[in-house]
Amino acid sequence: MDQRGKLIIFSAPSGAGKTTIVRHLLEQDLGLEFSVSATTRPPREHEVHGKDYFFMSVDDFKGSVAAGEFVEWEEVYPGRFYGTLRSELERIWAGGHHAIFDIDVIGGLDLKEVYQTRALAVFVSPPSVEALEQRLRSRGTEDEDTLRTRIDKARHEMSYADRFDTVITNDELASACREAVSLVRRFLH
Repeated sequence: MDQRGKLIIFSAPSGAGKTTIVRHLLEQDLGLEFSVSATTRPPREHEVHGKDYFFMSVDDFKGSVAAGEFVEWEEVYPGRFYGTLRSELERIWAGGHHAIFDIDVIGGLDLKEVYQTRALAVFVSPPSVEALEQRLRSRGTEDEDTLRTRIDKARHEMSYADRFDTVITNDELASACREAVSLVRRFLH
């Protein structure tokens, strides 16, 4: 494993904009490669196995946990597991890149704990819970119960922001993207 490889971790409540910011960072010439997470949730219509996620059955996921194949993992929602495969990090580092993550809050903190100074952990905060709820509603991807669950989870996740290396408030996307590029450049160089 290439010990020079670093980790750039972006975590946020669902709908805060972390995925858009991570996509922006991947378009820059920063030597980053996206770390694909494993999950037991079914793929959405546009998602591709091995590109968006490694889609696994619950039994396969638990087998990989037992075999020590995950750097970190958790049950994010009942019956919905997510995790980072050790082999994915090794692949990225062997290619001479730094791994960038779009990962839930607890997973992000777990990675930071494992990799310490090799990792930059960034929390992306919405301007408010109300703004976050409006963003999630505008997606139109969840029913009311699922939306309530996500909002409650977001409130809880926002209480972890101070455990991250830094917080970017995504009030205006272009500004948040510029701030993210600046932070990552400083960390890598």
